[in-house]
Amino acid sequence: MNDLALDIRHLSKRFPPNVTALTDASLTVRRGEVHCLLGANGAGKSTLLKIVAGAHRPDDGEMLIGGRNVELKNPQQAREAGIAMIYQELDLVGQMTVEENLMLGYTPHRFGIVSRARRSARVKEALARVGAGFSASARVETLSIANQQLAAIARALTCDARVVVMDEPSAALNETELKRVFQVIREITAAGVAVLYVSHRLNEIREIGDRVTVLRAGRTLETQALSEVDDRALIAAVVGEHRELLERAERKPPRDALALQVTRLQGAQGLDVRDLEVRQGEIVGLAGLNGAGRSSLLKGLFGASKVDAQVRLFGEPYSVRTARQAIRCGVGLVPESRKSQGLLLDAAIYRNATLVHTRRLTWFSHAQAKQRSEPVLKRLQTKFDNLEQPVRQLSGGNQQKVVMAKWVIDGTRLLLLDEPSRGLDVGAKADLYALARSLAEEGAAVLVASSELDELYVNCDRIWVMHEGRNVACFDPLHASRDQIEQTILMGTKA
Repeated sequence: MNDLALDIRHLSKRFPPNVTALTDASLTVRRGEVHCLLGANGAGKSTLLKIVAGAHRPDDGEMLIGGRNVELKNPQQAREAGIAMIYQELDLVGQMTVEENLMLGYTPHRFGIVSRARRSARVKEALARVGAGFSASARVETLSIANQQLAAIARALTCDARVVVMDEPSAALNETELKRVFQVIREITAAGVAVLYVSHRLNEIREIGDRVTVLRAGRTLETQALSEVDDRALIAAVVGEHRELLERAERKPPRDALALQVTRLQGAQGLDVRDLEVRQGEIVGLAGLNGAGRSSLLKGLFGASKVDAQVRLFGEPYSVRTARQAIRCGVGLVPESRKSQGLLLDAAIYRNATLVHTRRLTWFSHAQAKQRSEPVLKRLQTKFDNLEQPVRQLSGGNQQKVVMAKWVIDGTRLLLLDEPSRGLDVGAKADLYALARSLAEEGAAVLVASSELDELYVNCDRIWVMHEGRNVACFDPLHASRDQIEQTILMGTKA
């Protein structure tokens, strides 16, 4: 027992009015171990992590850190007990600098005076360890999502942690950045620090993990050494059945009529897209490294950023300066950051799901909003207790489904998806792309940006590669290999 950094025993947690998030969750994390946590969206992973981080208090069960029983009342106590938490939805303060964020609440001082030299030295050391290519003086809001993730990891390294908890740390990182993070993980575990690592990506878990615990419906299902279990068994444990994401479904060919025709679209940071088209009934993917311009293109089309463009939408000239104008034209965007940009977290599920549609109405009916949202949410297999729940109480995957429902209910004709599967389990990803395919078959057009090439490869009719702001090559997944597309993503030229 002396080698246990974290020992969780039979935790349960309920939320009012009648939501059970955990019923019997247990796991042990050894010193110097990378312990992976798997589970479908809604399985209770986020609730368990928040209990470990001191953000929630369990109703039953106990937790030991370093062999000592603890009752954490807040995140401050968790940090003092040796827990460093890196949330999937980053909790950085955008208006503050990287340095201020890394030492927020824990700034070195003497006689009440901040020691800027000591603070700066600790921050620089932590940023160097994660291979950060940005300045400590940069404001967080100016960083890309990937760099914000690296800053969050660096913050965890500024304290003397017994356990570092990482919730989907790779979701916004490219391959080079992820390798650097893995190197950091290996360094800290070699020094005896334990890592509790949450990810839906089995290849990552294989590369970095020692053992894996699977949660299902708020209970610990099993814990196994990763060397003793295969991927198929893990997927079956997570979703309860074998659901294959990486099998290309038969699809109707897209229609001849063009939904979107981008002759030219130029914007900040070198964005320069030419001759990109999406037909009605077609799903077109945008592949590329972080910073390649995928998100900038989608935001430009949605009126969320300023661009100089020559675009036609369903045969008509399309020029918008605001998101409101884009919505009126039948364009919808599922943003990369669902919590800060796609949802009103304290509003009810049905209010979020009908948020766009009700703006078109002269009067609002709660009953009609519920009637309109319920069948769409069920179609998306969204898990919730009742429609009046705050959307904040849902898991990340179910929150994403509510964001999708918002555009389905509004009858969006061009759906823009920016990293839609980020943080979703294999079953939720399958549900999301099944919906995208069904919308396309009904005549909508879908343009999806994703860092997961495998997802684009099996779900898209065509894939455009973005490189340094430009769309450099287009591939037909039926005839092009993954290797060809990967090479173009890295090199910027078609093989």
